[in-house]
Amino acid sequence: MTEATTTRDHDKIRKWAEARDGHPAKVETGGKGGILRIDFGEPEDSLTRIDWDEFFRIFDENKLSFLHQEKTKDGGQSRFNKFVSE
Repeated sequence: MTEATTTRDHDKIRKWAEARDGHPAKVETGGKGGILRIDFGEPEDSLTRIDWDEFFRIFDENKLSFLHQEKTKDGGQSRFNKFVSE
Protein backbone atom coordinates (compact mmCIF):
# COMPACT_ATOMS: atom_id res chain seq x y z
CA MET A 1 0.00 0.00 0.00
CA THR A 2 1.25 3.50 -0.79
CA GLU A 3 1.11 6.34 1.68
CA ALA A 4 -0.30 9.80 1.26
CA THR A 5 0.94 12.77 3.25
CA THR A 6 -0.60 16.11 4.10
CA THR A 7 1.09 19.49 4.02
CA ARG A 8 0.31 23.20 4.12
CA ASP A 9 3.85 24.17 3.04
CA HIS A 10 3.56 26.29 -0.11
CA ASP A 11 7.05 25.38 -1.37
CA LYS A 12 6.44 21.64 -1.00
CA ILE A 13 3.10 21.88 -2.80
CA ARG A 14 4.57 23.90 -5.66
CA LYS A 15 7.59 21.60 -6.06
CA TRP A 16 5.37 18.48 -6.00
CA ALA A 17 3.10 19.91 -8.71
CA GLU A 18 5.88 21.24 -10.93
CA ALA A 19 7.81 17.95 -10.73
CA ARG A 20 4.74 16.40 -12.41
CA ASP A 21 4.26 19.24 -14.94
CA GLY A 22 1.29 20.47 -12.93
CA HIS A 23 0.00 24.03 -12.86
CA PRO A 24 -2.29 25.82 -10.42
CA ALA A 25 -5.90 26.03 -11.54
CA LYS A 26 -9.40 26.51 -10.20
CA VAL A 27 -12.95 25.69 -11.06
CA GLU A 28 -15.01 28.89 -11.13
CA THR A 29 -17.88 28.75 -8.65
CA GLY A 30 -19.41 32.17 -9.19
CA GLY A 31 -18.42 33.09 -5.66
CA LYS A 32 -15.23 34.13 -3.95
CA GLY A 33 -12.18 32.04 -4.83
CA GLY A 34 -13.09 28.81 -6.52
CA ILE A 35 -12.34 25.11 -6.17
CA LEU A 36 -8.60 24.53 -6.38
CA ARG A 37 -7.06 21.94 -8.67
CA ILE A 38 -3.65 21.00 -10.01
CA ASP A 39 -3.89 20.98 -13.82
CA PHE A 40 -1.72 18.33 -15.45
CA GLY A 41 -2.63 19.42 -18.95
CA GLU A 42 -5.43 17.00 -19.74
CA PRO A 43 -8.23 18.95 -21.42
CA GLU A 44 -10.76 20.08 -18.85
CA ASP A 45 -13.02 22.90 -19.96
CA SER A 46 -14.03 23.68 -16.39
CA LEU A 47 -10.47 24.59 -15.29
CA THR A 48 -9.04 28.09 -15.33
CA ARG A 49 -5.28 28.44 -14.94
CA ILE A 50 -4.23 30.84 -12.19
CA ASP A 51 -0.87 31.95 -10.84
CA TRP A 52 0.65 30.54 -7.68
CA ASP A 53 -0.06 33.74 -5.71
CA GLU A 54 -3.81 33.48 -6.34
CA PHE A 55 -3.72 29.73 -5.75
CA PHE A 56 -2.10 30.09 -2.31
CA ARG A 57 -4.35 33.04 -1.39
CA ILE A 58 -7.41 30.82 -1.94
CA PHE A 59 -5.65 27.89 -0.24
CA ASP A 60 -4.89 29.93 2.89
CA GLU A 61 -8.24 31.76 3.03
CA ASN A 62 -10.04 28.42 3.00
CA LYS A 63 -7.66 26.86 5.54
CA LEU A 64 -6.91 23.90 3.28
CA SER A 65 -4.28 21.19 3.46
CA PHE A 66 -2.80 19.33 0.50
CA LEU A 67 -3.06 15.54 0.62
CA HIS A 68 -0.71 13.94 -1.90
CA GLN A 69 1.14 10.78 -2.81
CA GLU A 70 4.76 10.58 -3.97
CA LYS A 71 4.77 7.11 -5.55
CA THR A 72 2.20 4.73 -6.97
CA LYS A 73 1.83 1.15 -5.75
CA ASP A 74 4.24 -0.02 -8.48
CA GLY A 75 6.83 2.67 -7.61
CA GLY A 76 6.03 5.16 -10.36
CA GLN A 77 5.51 8.87 -9.83
CA SER A 78 2.01 9.54 -8.50
CA ARG A 79 -0.27 12.44 -9.38
CA PHE A 80 -2.77 11.65 -6.65
CA ASN A 81 -3.74 14.77 -4.74
CA LYS A 82 -6.68 16.21 -2.90
CA PHE A 83 -7.44 19.41 -1.03
CA VAL A 84 -8.88 18.84 2.44
CA SER A 85 -10.27 21.14 5.12
CA GLU A 86 -8.35 21.42 8.36
